[in-house]
Amino acid sequence: MMCHAGGSTLYVESALKHSVEGEKSEPSLETTGQLGAVMQESAKIAYTFAKSFLSKHQPDNKFFDKAAIHIHVPAGATPKDGPSAGCTIVSALLSLAMNKSARQNIAMTGEVSLTGKVLPVGGIKEKTIAARRDGVTCVVIPEGNRKDYEELPDFIREGMEVHFAENYRDLYTILFPQQ
Repeated sequence: MMCHAGGSTLYVESALKHSVEGEKSEPSLETTGQLGAVMQESAKIAYTFAKSFLSKHQPDNKFFDKAAIHIHVPAGATPKDGPSAGCTIVSALLSLAMNKSARQNIAMTGEVSLTGKVLPVGGIKEKTIAARRDGVTCVVIPEGNRKDYEELPDFIREGMEVHFAENYRDLYTILFPQQ
């Protein structure tokens, strides 16, 4: 999954640390990638929300009951902080839990709350430019940042498919269209 922080792209990876089939499997979340305190907190919120979201949308999916998960944000030499990757972390966790790939060539930004609200973030211009620079053609931005996006010059917005999300479910239907 891709998130844009400032003027650069952050990739968020999720992996299962071991099989969930074993009797002794305990649920856990490990994060790596030189994440600052705010991003660590954002990962915990994303984990809690992803578990809640999955239990409502796929009640038979018990993945989070036993899954030991590792979230990694590569480029470990670069310190990362801020809440902007919340939606991206939720998406990486749900992709892993459902064993479904998310839509490709999409970038997103937005803090996610425990109830799934997608909260506004700063740096929309820089994040949109970073997405364009990386060849991304679809971005998802918090509804609260609509004005920031609409104020961007046409040459930045041109050819970009943009969606605005108020709640994580708005983003979910874009990332996983047949779910």
